[in-house]
Amino acid sequence: MYISLGKTLKDLRVEKELTQFQLAQVFNVSKTTICQWETDKQEPSLDALRTMARFFEVTSDYLLGLEN
Repeated sequence: MYISLGKTLKDLRVEKELTQFQLAQVFNVSKTTICQWETDKQEPSLDALRTMARFFEVTSDYLLGLEN
């Protein structure tokens, strides 16, 4: 079953008990950008994916739904 990057990102954010605004500050982007990523209306850059993987301590494959 395919799980979108947006859903994975939202699940990880909620797990860390962060708001979209707080996560936006961590990634140095706007809250709107986080919202667009979580709703799959926009895709993060490769640099942003690397930053997410490090921050959430997961692999980029996990973020992209390629592994559980």
